[in-house]
Amino acid sequence: MNRIQKIFQSRSEKVIPFLTAGYPNKEDTAAMVLASEKAGAAMVELGMPFSDPLADGPVIQKSSQKAIENGVTIQWILDTVAEIRQQSEIPLALMGYINPILKYGLKEFMSNCREVGVDGLIIPDFPPEEAEEYVASARENGISPILLVAPNTPANRIKEISKMAGDLIYSVAILGITGGKGADEGILKKYLHRVETNSECPFIVGFGIKVRTDVVEINKLAHGAVVGSTIIMQLKNSIDPVQTIRNYIQKLT
Repeated sequence: MNRIQKIFQSRSEKVIPFLTAGYPNKEDTAAMVLASEKAGAAMVELGMPFSDPLADGPVIQKSSQKAIENGVTIQWILDTVAEIRQQSEIPLALMGYINPILKYGLKEFMSNCREVGVDGLIIPDFPPEEAEEYVASARENGISPILLVAPNTPANRIKEISKMAGDLIYSVAILGITGGKGADEGILKKYLHRVETNSECPFIVGFGIKVRTDVVEINKLAHGAVVGSTIIMQLKNSIDPVQTIRNYIQKLT
């Protein structure tokens, strides 16, 4: 049982920060993850920067570009996870796009993820119907393949996707890119009720979550709240990224 499977055995309020690996600098990435845990984060998503991030809004796109300029690579991210694992058992999921992973080599990537202590993977541009090899490889290595559902995903597809994922699915709260204005509350509640009714595994909600009240409301409807673009915005002009992360996550938890 990996760390993601363990924390989702029980239903409790969960804040899950998204951090772009290597942003605003490479030196603070591991420390920001550790600070997130100390501030109350249940799990951390580490974004693997990519030059053409289709699901990301302008805030995260810019952070990815900066991280690439900082020299971030998949190998560096894996090395950073290994560094984090020397001090922490917080569940870690890598979020990225399929092309860099295929270029790295899918089997080698999965094997290396297992070795350094990655618990989950989120690949937003890899549709479930094409992901059998990816899901199988993840499972072989004890990694949770976290698949996505959206407001326009039919009930039967939610059931299929959750079966395929097995451990956890990621419910996109609005259609389109990250960092949007958020979903209408009534529509969101109906959508998440549909996910809960049809999903055979726990689900987390991301895209558009910014403040403590969002976190509270989402955790009433789902199993965890992912906070991304707002965190990246907090880091943009920060002179002390580690303290900024700690302070912001404390406000959310």
